[in-house]
Amino acid sequence: MPAQPLRALTLRQLQCFSVLVQEGHFGRAAQRLSITQPALSNAIKQMEKLLGAELLTRTTHSLALTPVGAEVLARTDFLVNTVDVALRDIESTVRRGRAFVGIGVIPSASDGVATAVAEFLRESGRELELAWRDAPSTTLLAEVRSGQLDFAVAAITEAPGGGLASVELFRDPLVLVLRRDHALADLEEVAWEAVGNERLVLFESGSMPALGIPARAQFAQGAEPYRVGYSETLYALVRGGLALGLMPRLYTASLRDPQLVVRPLARPRVERRVVLVHPSGATRNEVAKELIDFLRERLPLAPGAPARRVAAKKKPGRRRAAAG
Repeated sequence: MPAQPLRALTLRQLQCFSVLVQEGHFGRAAQRLSITQPALSNAIKQMEKLLGAELLTRTTHSLALTPVGAEVLARTDFLVNTVDVALRDIESTVRRGRAFVGIGVIPSASDGVATAVAEFLRESGRELELAWRDAPSTTLLAEVRSGQLDFAVAAITEAPGGGLASVELFRDPLVLVLRRDHALADLEEVAWEAVGNERLVLFESGSMPALGIPARAQFAQGAEPYRVGYSETLYALVRGGLALGLMPRLYTASLRDPQLVVRPLARPRVERRVVLVHPSGATRNEVAKELIDFLRERLPLAPGAPARRVAAKKKPGRRRAAAG
């Protein structure tokens, strides 16, 4: 297809397509976009005409993406999100003198990331508007890929790919959370086979299904594990003697419960990789690149290991940073 017709595509048409797919309904999408339904329908038709392909199949009660539409949507979302974030960055820079940076982090790594970002702000003298997003790794990777976040610290079991670059920060092994009076609590480390018929409780999302379920199936013979969304629930089930907790070690760093103990799991040692992920292409602004480079050096390569440090570039005449 000649490239020239595609240059007639407008950002507004791309926004219309993205919002329509999100809402799944012309009326709701038109209301969100503050336009009429005929105007929205016309924008989609013009977009399909310029592309020379049908993007959506329409019925009386539903909309569905065509295979081509699904491919176009991923690229549309990236363009729309990138423009939205860039405009927010420009507004923040012009009106408040602060660049905008969107950061994603898995909850278990948030303390270390926040500490490192605060150090960057102190050492660099930068004034930034920061947006924080805490979510499971799969969500964070998708939002970095779609241009909603500048970078994220996430846990993975395989290379993210899809236009993302990553650097491994450290390995985070699975551990067992036990009641202090449990027989396995007397061991320095617990072999998977020793779990035996005990019921486990683990997180239902993130990296745990990919790590914990296969390991349990191979070495433990107990009932189907409980699956929960929050560490408080996991600890409560362990405390009540209803299950043994299976979770990454990072989550237990702040555990201060006299009824519970944490024991390493061994033979085999099952780990997730904690990585810093960012788009493989050009960084949106210079300060985001500086922060990414700083975190690559500042965050520890292994839990408990001395952190390597790198001085951020000093900006003369700037006050101490304030996060928005």
